[in-house]
Amino acid sequence: MATVLQTANDSLAKLTEHSWKPQPAPARVVHQLLNECLQQSPFGAALSQRMLAETGTRLLDWIDHFGIPHVDPMLGELPGVGYVETKSDGGEAVWHHPEGLFPRIRVIDGKRRELAIKVESVADFLFAHEMTDVAIEGEPWSALRRARVASDAGVDVIVVERHGTLAFEPSAADSLITALVALHYERFLLRRRDFEQDAEGFAAAGELADAAMKDLGRDRACELFFKAERQYWQQRNRAGRIQLARQAVLGLGWANHDHHTYRSSRETFVLLIAFLEKLGFVCRERFYAGREAGWGAQVIEHPVTGVTIFADVDLSPEELAQDFSHEPLPARAQLGTVGLWCALHGEAFLQAGMHHLECQFDFSATRDQLKEAGIDTMPPFTDFPYLRQAFTRGEQWKVRPERVERLRAAGRITDAQANQFLSQGALGSHLEILQRDDGYKGFNQTGINEIISATDPRRSLHQ
Repeated sequence: MATVLQTANDSLAKLTEHSWKPQPAPARVVHQLLNECLQQSPFGAALSQRMLAETGTRLLDWIDHFGIPHVDPMLGELPGVGYVETKSDGGEAVWHHPEGLFPRIRVIDGKRRELAIKVESVADFLFAHEMTDVAIEGEPWSALRRARVASDAGVDVIVVERHGTLAFEPSAADSLITALVALHYERFLLRRRDFEQDAEGFAAAGELADAAMKDLGRDRACELFFKAERQYWQQRNRAGRIQLARQAVLGLGWANHDHHTYRSSRETFVLLIAFLEKLGFVCRERFYAGREAGWGAQVIEHPVTGVTIFADVDLSPEELAQDFSHEPLPARAQLGTVGLWCALHGEAFLQAGMHHLECQFDFSATRDQLKEAGIDTMPPFTDFPYLRQAFTRGEQWKVRPERVERLRAAGRITDAQANQFLSQGALGSHLEILQRDDGYKGFNQTGINEIISATDPRRSLHQ
């Protein structure tokens, strides 16, 4: 029996293995490049200090790209640390690192370096810093906008606003779609989320996505959809609203998002993945927390917008071996942590909104600063040298009586649990605080089950 169990465990490990590893060598090069830029740029150095003190974030995590002149000796170090040279749409040389989360490096003319910082809105950044005389390149709502906000000794600091593009230069043609961008964002933001059957909700969202893709292209439609999703989530999450307000003081927005987490019932999981693939997402590694956990996930990433999804679902070890993202999962009599959350609050894709948004921070600084703002965090569930993670204390949401009674009648919850949910509600959503180092792109495969178990609605009120 022990041999059979070990063989099964080995098979599960193989199904969930992935290649993401810390990348200290390119991390050192990126840190060196950033430090040299900040040594030459008083504006950049002051902004870095304000980011840490006022938002709990690191400038490192806001870098869109570096610009390096052809003659810069730093270019010679890139191949040796795993950077790969490609060509941009404009034919210029661009270096990227396929094995880690590192900024792209653009080869530019001249002798000055560029430090490009990503923000959600260039105009908001300029307003926050009282830069009323700085010109913005790119029309409002266009796919790419940028502005040079400082020119110091050898370094230009640029803020960049992206909407579904990897380009470096704004396009004049983008100005023609401004009204369509506003229209489709409004439709995504106001989309109907309550339906008699959840499948109808996925179909309706698919129609909205099809219309947006027809007018704007797949990548821009994807970017707009998740902008609306973050807006819906933060309306139901106080920690998110407070942290966004802190980041808005510096005109940054949510450009430091790392991944968006959706909880799904077993019945709708393939519909969720199908919708994401419609928008251009590509499945990455599978995730499984262990035999005792009873849930798994599909990590799925968009190659242009950089949006990454962690899609959770109740799952057995045997089902991990199948293509559970594309082969329907049958309903179960008993609900695990993820299934019960969906049954109480609705699908994360529909009524409930995301379970959590995770952004990149200085782990300790953000937790301390949020505590001062009245937001507590749960104990860290990952504390590696290259990855640190913790949830804020969850929002307690009211639960619709009809949902509780449906679960009680089906024997999926006890009378005591039903009364508890009706009187006190159930855990809803979180903000996740994460710090990545050495370009580590993966997730904690072994330690996350404890935190997911701690967010089970049946346990939350006893903590």
